Amino acid sequence: MPTDQTNVAIACQGGGSHTAFTAGVLRELLRDIPEEYNIVGFSGTSGGAACATLAWYGHIHPEKNPGDLLTGFWKDLSASSPLHRAVNNIIRWSIGLQRAGVPFPDISPADSPGSKWGKNEFRDLLESYVDFDAVPELLDGTEPGLFLSAIDVCGGTFELFREEDLSSDAILASAAEPHLFEAVEIDGKHYWDGLFSKNPPLKDFMEATDNPDPDEIWLVKINPQERAEVPRSMEAIHNRRNELSGNLSMTAEIRFIERINDFIDKGYLPERYTHTEIRRIRFPKSRKLDWRTKLDRDPEFLDRLVSDGEKQAQTFLEAL
Repeated sequence: MPTDQTNVAIACQGGGSHTAFTAGVLRELLRDIPEEYNIVGFSGTSGGAACATLAWYGHIHPEKNPGDLLTGFWKDLSASSPLHRAVNNIIRWSIGLQRAGVPFPDISPADSPGSKWGKNEFRDLLESYVDFDAVPELLDGTEPGLFLSAIDVCGGTFELFREEDLSSDAILASAAEPHLFEAVEIDGKHYWDGLFSKNPPLKDFMEATDNPDPDEIWLVKINPQERAEVPRSMEAIHNRRNELSGNLSMTAEIRFIERINDFIDKGYLPERYTHTEIRRIRFPKSRKLDWRTKLDRDPEFLDRLVSDGEKQAQTFLEAL
């Protein structure tokens, strides 16, 4: 790598269907990233984990294009077939009734045939875009790192899946929202959504010994950090609570990185430590969506989010 290049890691926050925005961001970044930037890592959680994996796989595979993978994946994930449209409409209808105060019985994902069907559908879709068995042959030690987060349900500790551990189950584990999917078992341990642990992994870029430390982290943010008003209605409270919970671990890791940067600037740490700037690519403020739309797979809705991501990435690149 030329010495005048800037090492960059791209981190993708989770957020269900809203991470179609992330697909648009990644597609634009990887198509038009300036030559002076060198990508050394991708990370992601939940829907961000799927996007990060597709971007990473397309980036290192000699016969794949990350933009094509991301476009095809979200097109196939959308509720375009009659069956998927029916399922999506049922979900939206149920959400509407819940908003109106109609009570619904609590059914565990472990007892739900629909949950098991959705999980298997998602696994099949991932495996149609990523040849997980072939991944070890692509690893030669020069590719960017891949960091996917999940939480060990019983142990209460976070798990980081790396490129050598990559599998469809690893992505499912990162995306296993416990109200929707039962815990994913990998090597005798059971995992839930990485939103409970790292959303997305950030400081792991610096702690990994097999990858260069990034000079910059480009953080694709789904959940707003700030709101102008205190939520009053129950709907607004639920929405803000979802946003805050999705930002908690991320905020803690950002503060850790900022503290390390401060130590470096003051000369407290050896020269081998790298000052890391965090640049944010934010979900547009004009797109005011409540947390329940993170389950919506309407094709037009997802297309708008992808387009939003492309526009935000273009603005970001122009400002570099």
